[in-house]
Amino acid sequence: MPLTLADTGESFVIKRIGGKPEVRKHLENLGFVVGSNVSVINAIGGNIIVKVKEARVAISQEMAQKIMV
Repeated sequence: MPLTLADTGESFVIKRIGGKPEVRKHLENLGFVVGSNVSVINAIGGNIIVKVKEARVAISQEMAQKIMV
């Protein structure tokens, strides 16, 4: 399921990252790599705040749709 459907506070493992190569590279640079843990902290106004690799990152819903957990 895409990260946008994940419940707040639950931890998930990233299964797949879709999108164009430059989008995947950008997400990888932010710490979103297959096999790593990610959890949704909050969803505010179309943006999602997630915890990945002990860091909090805000991404758009469009980007979160490309991250499958």
